[in-house]
Amino acid sequence: MSNLPNCPKCNSEYTYEVGALLTCPECAYEWSEMAPASEEARVWKDANGTVLQNGDTVTVIKDLKVKGSSSALKGGTKVKNIRLIDGDHDIDCKIDGFGAMQLKSEFVRKA
Repeated sequence: MSNLPNCPKCNSEYTYEVGALLTCPECAYEWSEMAPASEEARVWKDANGTVLQNGDTVTVIKDLKVKGSSSALKGGTKVKNIRLIDGDHDIDCKIDGFGAMQLKSEFVRKA
């Protein structure tokens, strides 16, 4: 019998090793044995270091070029009801006059 841990995603007992990773054949989840099964939740912060949450209202702190548009998003523009996502651009939102777009949290401050 092997002493491999159950899958942290689906709790399957049929895990196996592939190189340095452990793999679950039922859900195809791969993880490192060194990493804890429960990861810490990510914390998003604005330009001032204030913690952001889903549904917050933020203000753009500088003019931002909008890819595919001839106009720029002006500094001071308020963005309501943001949604936080993983990735380089970590704020998903809708802006009046521009539509749906993603922003980087380093260019906004909480209103």
